[in-house]
Parts: sequence; C-alpha cells; structure tokens
Amino acid sequence: MTHYDALETRSGDEREAALAVALPQAVARALTAPGMAAHLGALDPAAIDSRAALARLPVLRKSDLSGAQKKAPPFGALTAKPASGFAHVFQSPGPIYEPGDVTRDWWRLGRFLFASGVGPGDIVQNCFGYHLTPAGMMFESGARAVGATVLPAGTGQTELQVRAAADIGTTAYAGTPDFLKVILDKAEQMGVALAITRATVSGGALFPSLRQDYADRGIACRQCYATADVGHIAYESAAMEGMILDEGVIVEIVRPGTGDPVPDGEVGEVVVTTLNPDYPLIRFATGDLSAILPGLSPCGRTNRRIQGWMGRADQTTKIKGMFVRPEQVAAFVAAHPEVTRARVIATRDGEMDAMTIRIETEARDPARYTPGVVEALKLKGTIELVAPGSLPNDGKVIEDLRRYD
Repeated sequence: MTHYDALETRSGDEREAALAVALPQAVARALTAPGMAAHLGALDPAAIDSRAALARLPVLRKSDLSGAQKKAPPFGALTAKPASGFAHVFQSPGPIYEPGDVTRDWWRLGRFLFASGVGPGDIVQNCFGYHLTPAGMMFESGARAVGATVLPAGTGQTELQVRAAADIGTTAYAGTPDFLKVILDKAEQMGVALAITRATVSGGALFPSLRQDYADRGIACRQCYATADVGHIAYESAAMEGMILDEGVIVEIVRPGTGDPVPDGEVGEVVVTTLNPDYPLIRFATGDLSAILPGLSPCGRTNRRIQGWMGRADQTTKIKGMFVRPEQVAAFVAAHPEVTRARVIATRDGEMDAMTIRIETEARDPARYTPGVVEALKLKGTIELVAPGSLPNDGKVIEDLRRYD
C-alpha cells in the first residue's frame, strides 16, 4: 500500500464535494459548543458549504482562546462535550488547556508517520514530552494507528535514551529535530550502535544541514506541522517538495491582521478549520506564516501543499511607545482601494525610534496618505510610495530593523 487511505488521492472535484458536505456538519457541531456559538454568531450551517462561505466567518485567535478559557474553564466552552468526556486534559504554556482522546488517530498524526515509512515492525522512540503538554500523546496515537510499537521516552536523560534504543532495537525516532542529534552523538561517545533509520520530527526548525547530517548517518528525516489545538496540519512525503495538507483540516492562508484569504503563492497567516467533531475549531488562526504552493506533489498525493513554516504572523511592535499591530496596517490598506499592500518599518534615528511606511500604489503624492496613516496607526512616519508588487512576499506587514546590542 503506497498511501494511508483513499482520501489522499481524491480528485480536486471529489475533495471539494466532500468539503461541501463536511463543512456544514463541522459548523453545526461547533454551534453546539456555547463558546463557538457566541463567537460565530447567528448563522445557518447549511450555508457554509464552500471555502468562500467559510472565509466570511470570523477568525478565532489564540488570544480569544485564552480569554474564553478564563471565563469558562477549562476549554472556554469551545468543545462539543465536557472535559470529563475526554480521555485527557493537557496544559500548554500560557496556560492554554487542550483536550485529547484515545479514539483511533484522534490528532491524525498516523498519516504523517505512514508517509515517513513507519509501520508494523517498527519501534518508535517517542522523545516528545508526556508531562502536561500533548505532543507525546499526539505522536504515540499516530504511531499506534500505523501499527508501530512505542517507547514513551520523553525528553532528556540522554544516556538512558541511548541504552534503551540499543537494548530494544529502536528503528524510528519521534521528537524535536535537534534532540536526535544529541542522542546519536552520545551513542558515538559511548561506542553504542543504534538501528534508527527513520526520524519523524516537529516542534522546531529542521535546518538543511541537520537533515543532511541525519542522511549521512543513514536516517531519513521527515517533518510535519501540527499544533496542540488542531492536531496535524501538513506533512512532508518522500517527494520532499513542500508539505501536503492533512485530509482532516481545511487550511486558508490569510493576510496577517485580517481573515481575508490571499492569492495562492502569497505569504500569509495559516488559518485552520478542523473537522474533529469533539473539538470543532472554526477558522483558528495559528499565528504562523506560510504560502500555498502551485501544483501537486510528485508522490501522488493530491491535496494542496504549503511551503512550510515561514515565521510568525503576530508582528505587533512597539514604536515610539505605542503598539503597532498587523490589523491596524490592514485597516489602512482596506481604507484605500488603490493600495495593494503596506509595510511598516521600525528603525532608529540616533536615540529615537523612527517609522517608515512603504505603500504599494500607483499614486505619486505621499502626502495624500498622511491622514490615513495617522488615523490607522496613531503615529506619524515617513511615507514612501513603491510600485505594486515590489514589497517582499514574506508575509510581513511590520518589520523591526532596530538593534539593541
């Protein structure tokens, strides 16, 4: 079997037809959670049957999640069943509380492990944390879904990790990208040979040099993109061209500070709608930046792909003692139809903060935008007009070039 299930090879029409059925069901389920119902407002779930209709709904941000949980602990009344109805309750930094369950592949990580070549006969050394946070259970659930055996190793204790890997014959690693190197280097120091040939990583940057280091040791390293809130979002396959979107989520890329989808190829914030009936988050803004890639993966999987993690969308910056937020920049652009994009740049002029606003427009007179800048940003700055399409495609609307060292 070359694919995890038949969902991975659906045609575009089949996938959109399935979305038209699943999306109204997800919205209807979300409306049974009082917190989600209050956030979404009055609407007919049957009318939310396309990506365009979904894009009209409000975005739910991490700050909204935290605020809701303080009012209605532990999950902010955003789940479709009470906390006692779940197998686990987790706590992530913030603190933010997340539910978890033991039904098959609840976080959907099995799809990623399968694409990484992990399956029956493998022993996975799971070095994600099991204490309070959900990553350990997320990957354990995925490993069990593909028939692999799990050593719940957790973090730290490098010598014990090496000894365990050698004694039980670990064949696959799960954990952050860099911790495997710590284990491998320690094994070399101890003169211990390990049998690890596959690594499934997440939760940190996988630099090309580190991936190559693993390849030189005979270990194929793949990464996925997942969060504690929505589970698995996207994953690498053997084709190694971008990250394929998971079949259990709907992903949008929106302009930072808004809920407006950007054209394919443009960098923006990742917004996820999960089809999980227990925790049906609708348009959850992850705070991460990425972009949709054109075309399909050479591996034969037909879902859309994203570039991968490209930075953080929350670019809130204090300039001249005032916070400037992405949504303020978005409000300025929305108020001027002839402006395609804008970018605030924070610098230093001697010992003082300075602010430049670069505006993509065909207009020639910077002064015409001064009132709008002051109204939106509550600050004055130097206005520079640039040609449409000339600002970098990196998702940044606020760039801080100040140095404090």
